[in-house]
Amino acid sequence: MIFNLINDMNDNQIIKVIGVGGGGSNAVNHMYKQGIVGVDFAICNTDAQAMAISPIPTKIQLGPALTQGRGAGSKPNIGKLACEESVEEVRKYLGSGCKMLFVTAGMGGGTGTGAAPIIAKTAQEMDILTVGIVTLPFSFEGNRRGLQAHEGLEEFKKQVDTLIIISNDKLRQIFGNLSLSNAFAQADNILTTAAKGIAEIITVPGYVNVDFEDVNTVMRDSGVAIMGTALAEGDNRAKRAVDEALNSPLLEDNNIRGARHILLNISSGKKEVTMDEIFEITEFVQEEAGHGTDLIWGNCFDERLGDKLSVTIIATGFQRSGKLLTANQPQTNKIVVSLDDETEEPKTSPKSKIREIGFEEDTKPKQGNTFEFDDIRTNIDRFQKRNYQTDEPGFRKEETEPTEEERRAKEMEESRRRERLRSQQVKLSTPKAINELESEPAYLRRGIKLDDIPQSSQEPVHSRWTITDDEDHDLNSGNSYLHDNVD
Repeated sequence: MIFNLINDMNDNQIIKVIGVGGGGSNAVNHMYKQGIVGVDFAICNTDAQAMAISPIPTKIQLGPALTQGRGAGSKPNIGKLACEESVEEVRKYLGSGCKMLFVTAGMGGGTGTGAAPIIAKTAQEMDILTVGIVTLPFSFEGNRRGLQAHEGLEEFKKQVDTLIIISNDKLRQIFGNLSLSNAFAQADNILTTAAKGIAEIITVPGYVNVDFEDVNTVMRDSGVAIMGTALAEGDNRAKRAVDEALNSPLLEDNNIRGARHILLNISSGKKEVTMDEIFEITEFVQEEAGHGTDLIWGNCFDERLGDKLSVTIIATGFQRSGKLLTANQPQTNKIVVSLDDETEEPKTSPKSKIREIGFEEDTKPKQGNTFEFDDIRTNIDRFQKRNYQTDEPGFRKEETEPTEEERRAKEMEESRRRERLRSQQVKLSTPKAINELESEPAYLRRGIKLDDIPQSSQEPVHSRWTITDDEDHDLNSGNSYLHDNVD
């Protein structure tokens, strides 16, 4: 059911955008409010209530007989059947004038996941350049939704010329703890940026135009695309804009090396782009992609930009199977661990090299004592050396967990050590404290008490008695070796 029938203005637009399901419709509502030059909008949904509040004039209800306007219940097969029921109305909307179609959807739900591939397939049958822009769900939305999203994505890839994938999970990594409405608004904003950046390359005029056929060359049958756009002003605006465009953190992948085709659009406003800025941007992109890449660039004028410079990059034609592989990209060493076996075979680490130390040989003759020994010969019993092997492992150091008492004692010791270090730091904080420490003996600082030993002047510490060396060992009272007054 089409709520607003196709008019002449819609039929003349060569670029159209269809939002499929709840997520796709919300994104198209956002695009419509932002405004994209020379583009016509429509939404397709099984939920009549959600379509009623949309400002988009063209609305196509999918499967009115099957779902009766109550949605697909998060079941992709219901969304697929509903779209097949209304596929002729979709075909009628596309008409004969449409040359390029953007299909936006949120993967993981019922209508977007099931209906988006059917709409894309219909456009392909009409020889329309079809670009898919989809979001992957947040991980907190559940495993079932994530599984449905990836299954729907694989089916959607088969029906589009170019696919741009945006990961919602990266929103949290970049923007932090957003409110739920702001998080989904950021996702809608990225979808809008992608569609606007591609469409206005064609629709906005400039000195060096990029027409539809240039875009068709780059995006036809190109598979997964990498798209980035950025604005910058002030000093180094060209370098900052192209660097930010090539490092869009929200795209699923942002490495353009190995792309066969790159579409580059440079837009400026009141402060026109200079030749040096164009050279800097194109040279930077060419180095990042590799010099075998076919680069098509254009320039547009948009007075709304003022002093800002806008750079939009679309890279397509990657030879990949899941991940981008290029000859110029070094391979990284990986450790593969098998999760099937519970036991792990012992691995021997490579022996470290032993450093050889050379000593100079002393060739000078040395004189020394010589000793001669009797030549004693004994018979030696000889035996055959045998090697023994065993499968038992060698010595193994078994790590034991410390007991609670050992752990508590270690913590107390660590606490005392920290307190001691902290007190020493406090004592050394002022010159006065340092002087006091220098004048105080170390044993007093450590709290060691010494016994009081009487001085020699107070109490005699030597004996005045001696024992003679004769046989009787007489005891004499005088000690001739000791004097009361020492010199």
